[in-house]
Amino acid sequence: MAMVQVGGLQVAYDRAGQGPPLVLVHGAGVNARMWQPQFYALADEFTVVAWDEPGAGRSSELPEGFALADYAHCLAAVIEDVGLGPAQVAGLSWGGTVVLELYRHRPELVRTLLMVDAYAGWKGSLPPEEVAARVEGVRRMLSVPPEEFDPTVPGLFAGEPPAEFVPLLDSMARDVRPASMGAQLLLMAEADQRDLLPRIEVPTLLLWGELDARSPLSVARAFEEAVPGAELVVLPGAGHVSNLETPELFNQAVRAFCRAHG
Repeated sequence: MAMVQVGGLQVAYDRAGQGPPLVLVHGAGVNARMWQPQFYALADEFTVVAWDEPGAGRSSELPEGFALADYAHCLAAVIEDVGLGPAQVAGLSWGGTVVLELYRHRPELVRTLLMVDAYAGWKGSLPPEEVAARVEGVRRMLSVPPEEFDPTVPGLFAGEPPAEFVPLLDSMARDVRPASMGAQLLLMAEADQRDLLPRIEVPTLLLWGELDARSPLSVARAFEEAVPGAELVVLPGAGHVSNLETPELFNQAVRAFCRAHG
């Protein structure tokens, strides 16, 4: 584990392997451990970096008023701390929203973008009525006493969670900080990054679960249409957390793309 200080925050990240840098950015309600099937599997060819974003895992608590741009600046600090130049940057779900914001503010740090079951913010990717329903669900989730808090959101998997990863998912769920998850989801609800998509000038992979109910394939098609030259790879039978549901296919797609643009 490494640690970088950004302002008054400590931001933790894991690093393994040698080669071109590949930075993995997790979704809401989890931490760097969600990349367990990718971290060492891809380290034979890449310097793989997986962070705990502020408010998650081993990183500092979120300051009040922390904005989407603040997440992007912290991610930029991690890439600079790794010290290998521009990185191939992958973001899953909420992580994709953070990665897009990184590209908005620090495009010189991004060699390629890998958008995984992602959004251009909820407002930028989903119908208004769906955004309103999700916001209401977030508020209900946060309204319960701390001992009753459950960070699980519906529709993450195409079926049951993969049995081999259930202990990992349970462990990460126990570590979720309610205030952090609420901040992540409400920021994503307000984010609309559609203005940025046509201005992306780096190779972009869209990696999507065929059966994703959280960010359906219609969102992937909108990305494909808006981002110049974007490449869409659909993972058969996978849902929203495609890196855990079809890890071998996922890793093959990431490896092929990163090799081609490394």
